[in-house]
Amino acid sequence: MTFIVLTPAGHLLKSPIRFFSQGKESINQEAIAWPLWLMWHKWKEKFMCKFSKYIKYLQGIDHTIPMVNPNLPRRPTICYRPIQPADLEILEQIHTDLFPIRYESEFFQNVVNGQDIVSWAAVDRSRPNGQSDELIGFVTARIVLARESEIGDLLNYDPSKPDQTLVYILTLGVVESFRNLGIASALIREVIKYASSIPTCRAVYLHVISYNNPAILLYKKMSFKCVRRLQGFYLIDGQHYDSYLFVYYVNGGRSPCSPLELVTATLNHMRNGLKLVFGRLWKNEDRKLVSKWSKCKESHCLISTTQSRKNLTAECTGYECV
Repeated sequence: MTFIVLTPAGHLLKSPIRFFSQGKESINQEAIAWPLWLMWHKWKEKFMCKFSKYIKYLQGIDHTIPMVNPNLPRRPTICYRPIQPADLEILEQIHTDLFPIRYESEFFQNVVNGQDIVSWAAVDRSRPNGQSDELIGFVTARIVLARESEIGDLLNYDPSKPDQTLVYILTLGVVESFRNLGIASALIREVIKYASSIPTCRAVYLHVISYNNPAILLYKKMSFKCVRRLQGFYLIDGQHYDSYLFVYYVNGGRSPCSPLELVTATLNHMRNGLKLVFGRLWKNEDRKLVSKWSKCKESHCLISTTQSRKNLTAECTGYECV
């Protein structure tokens, strides 16, 4: 029995499917390979489209990237923009929901109006019912002078340059239903990119309460360095909590106790020590040579004087004999 199979392009397969008399089915390899190849081609196109979009997002070319969260009924399209005055109410609400610390209304006014505070907001453009521009995440920060900061002793900067600055992250938060989408990481990258664009900035730093393990893991993943633990830094409901101080160095800023500097200082110390030792040995050798030369010179003079005296005596004796 013979079956004729057409490909989606309308081509007839070279060898049709046949059933042999033994009752075993022999399937043409091309009949199997074609649908597999078609599935692979579609999957490859879909993957490359997503991959190229993600690369553009990392390069800052495309600020919209669809995320996937199994708890959401749809795929959100996350965008980032500065916080605006219209965000005041939702910004206060999210801070109240996320943080155990209560912030003054003046703080929120400064954030939405950009008074000494820089900020970024995350929004989901795919949200319906006019919520496409509503905050789902945020980060706030401000610029401080390095010499007036609490991490001045942790920076290797030139004190003669008073204009060197730091960026201090004040608050960072994401609505619970939009977590695990990379929004917090993207907001931190915005801050790092902003700090790197300031030539006088040397680091980004922040405080994390000691029991906030997800935040601690996030900052370590983002290459922040935990440089100090502050005892009783937070006072919440009458109870003190410790804080970790995290730092991310930019524009050549680094800790004065960095491994590179320790190695450099050790090598310089060894080099100076070797120079001192060789210098002393060289001086001792010079002194020995001078001493030997003086002795040789004196011996030569004594020999020459003795010989002269002998010659003079011989001459005088000869004269008298003649």
